[in-house]
Amino acid sequence: MSLQFYYGRILSLLWCLLILCCADAVLAKKKPPTHPINLNSASAAELQQVPGIGPSTAEKILQMRNSYGAFKSVDDLLAIKGIGPKRLEKMRKYLTVEKAAQDKKASTSAQAAPTAAKSPPAKKVAPKPPAKSNPPPEPSANDDEEP
Repeated sequence: MSLQFYYGRILSLLWCLLILCCADAVLAKKKPPTHPINLNSASAAELQQVPGIGPSTAEKILQMRNSYGAFKSVDDLLAIKGIGPKRLEKMRKYLTVEKAAQDKKASTSAQAAPTAAKSPPAKKVAPKPPAKSNPPPEPSANDDEEP
C-alpha cells in the first residue's frame, strides 16, 4: 500500500479524536457549586453555576433583585417567568437567601432614609367565574289575597 493511504488514515483518525474531544467538552454537564449561592449577592456568573440557571435566567434573577430588592426566600423565584415548582425544586439545594451586603457608605450615612422593600409580583391566576345569584322568591298563595 502507498504511503499516501497511511497518511490519509492517520489524518482521519486524528480528526475523529479531535471531534470526540471537542464533543466531550461541549456535552459535559456543568458541575454544581460546592456551596449554596446567595441570591442576594451573587453575580450572573455565580448564578450560572447552578444547574437549571443559564444566562437568560440569571439576568431575570438580577433584574428582579434590582427592581424589588433583596429576596426573602428562594421561593420568590417562582415569580420569574420560566421558573416553576419543578425547576425550582431541582435548583433549591444550590441556592440560599442571606442578607444582602450593605455598602459602607449607606450604613454609616445618617441621611440615608430607609426604603420599603417591594415584594415580587405574584403569578397571575385565572379569575373564577362569578357566582350565580339566587332568583327572587316566587309569590306564595297568601300573597295574592288582600287583607
